Amino acid sequence: MKILARVFAFLIALGGPAASNAAEPMLQAAALEFGITPTTGGHTSSKVGALVQKVEGPLKTTVTLFKSGETRVCIIASHMNSPKGANISPLIRRTAAEALKLPLDHVLLMLSHNHTDLNLVSNHIEAYSTVSMKPEEIPAPKLVPAGEEFIKQLEVTAKQLPALLQPVTVSWAEGTESRISYNRKGRRADGSSYLIREEDRDLLGVDFNGDMDRQAPIVVLKNAKGEVVTAITHFTAHPCTCFHPEKPIIFGDWPQVACEHMATHLSPNKQIAVSFLQGCAGDVNSKGMFRGDVELSKKYGRMLADSYIAALKDLKPSKRDGMDFAVEKVKIPLAPLPSVESLKEEIRVMEDFIKRATAGDENTLTCMGHNFPRELTPAYRGKLVEMILPWSKWALEQHEKGKADQVEKFLPVDIQIFRLGDVGFVGMPFEPFQGIGRQIREGSPLPISIPCGYTNLSYGYLTDGANTNPGDGEYMSAHYRYSRFRAPYAKPAGDVIATQGLATLKRFAK
Repeated sequence: MKILARVFAFLIALGGPAASNAAEPMLQAAALEFGITPTTGGHTSSKVGALVQKVEGPLKTTVTLFKSGETRVCIIASHMNSPKGANISPLIRRTAAEALKLPLDHVLLMLSHNHTDLNLVSNHIEAYSTVSMKPEEIPAPKLVPAGEEFIKQLEVTAKQLPALLQPVTVSWAEGTESRISYNRKGRRADGSSYLIREEDRDLLGVDFNGDMDRQAPIVVLKNAKGEVVTAITHFTAHPCTCFHPEKPIIFGDWPQVACEHMATHLSPNKQIAVSFLQGCAGDVNSKGMFRGDVELSKKYGRMLADSYIAALKDLKPSKRDGMDFAVEKVKIPLAPLPSVESLKEEIRVMEDFIKRATAGDENTLTCMGHNFPRELTPAYRGKLVEMILPWSKWALEQHEKGKADQVEKFLPVDIQIFRLGDVGFVGMPFEPFQGIGRQIREGSPLPISIPCGYTNLSYGYLTDGANTNPGDGEYMSAHYRYSRFRAPYAKPAGDVIATQGLATLKRFAK
């Protein structure tokens, strides 16, 4: 008790959270990092079965435990993408929950969505492919060696955290970064939308970036000695600078590079772990996709770290202490199925495209709103269309069975909202469009709020209301085609998450 009293006195002398709200439970935190270094030959998300060709370094994961009063929350922030799978994410979260004796809901898996990783299970299945499945129908995970190593290290790391908990203060700053990303949803003269690839950027002007989020917030947690215990970084962009699906490599891409630089900058003499939380990057890419390399990724990581470092000059201490946490249920509205006539025409177009692509036709560049880059082989383009053909056949079957009006009208999901000091967070199991994140940031009653996609699972891309239109048929806006099986989104689509997230943040801010 005497030690705790001294800590409170120290914080009061600094004019910190304890001075402004002594009745609020003090926040404690502990964080550790581990890495896995897979071998070549591992299976990836490649649609043509391409295996890992090169390993550039470990894929790192930070595990952070927060405690405030009786509430404890664990965040697993990994520089990967595949752990969001429907049969591996529950295992990862359950492993940490059991190691820490936490409710499963209090463990959040938050991914950078780094594209240069590998599958941790041999039977990987995406959450959007399980929409029409019962929980017991989802196959049990079959771990590959890299997956076994991940689970083993996660358990060992998590078990160490309770003994390392210490009181912390929360400070935050918001930097700006505009050099490494671009808005990848374009519009043609006829109003239709398309995914802007690197070859399209060449046609749009010098280093086109368009309308994208530039915020680069950083949250710093320090102990009573003023030492950095851990930090949380955030940015909005698909990490795909050194990604090519037919030439898979293992590398943490620029988010991991940025975290490594920040860890050294914040704590030169003592190793710390820094987390990265991905933003609403559904319509935002990092530059270089299919053309970049590891060196360009390292350059972007250094740029992002420099933006965080510049922001630290204006680091703001939280006026509040403690933590709030809630899991909220949200129902995303869904639209009616397309007409029989349009579905039959879609099927005809796709079957013709697949036939030509399989034969090696280089003139297979557009199909059903997709515009494929020449960096992908015709065979790969054909595989992508093979993935969306079953949806149109399913939708047509619903019409033929007289069940088209019986499909689900909503997609129910859980979102996670929490507050650390003055900083709010909203976690979403999607690849949300940046418009959703903007609503959360701009409407939040807290000094700063951080919207995060890729939390626990991913049901694919989630449009905001402004990007939910019949003519928006590009890859992201029409991602329902990859599901098994759900209808397209209806307005206001993902805006309902922003509405619920803000309502909970307002409750936390009182």
